[in-house]
Amino acid sequence: MSKNKTLKIKLIKSSIGYKKKAKLTLKALGLKKMNQIVEHKDTPSLRGMLDVVSYLVKVEESK
Repeated sequence: MSKNKTLKIKLIKSSIGYKKKAKLTLKALGLKKMNQIVEHKDTPSLRGMLDVVSYLVKVEESK
């Protein structure tokens, strides 16, 4: 994980009908609406959050 690396995270699937933990993780990531994109620094804690909601989001690496 590089110091300057960021991740673009896009919500591609609705959280309706999924576990509360997944909904809370999306809220912590700052994702509220479908197709919304947020950028975060690449950290181990962020990677753990993405593992929880991997079936709801699409992740792209950027510089």
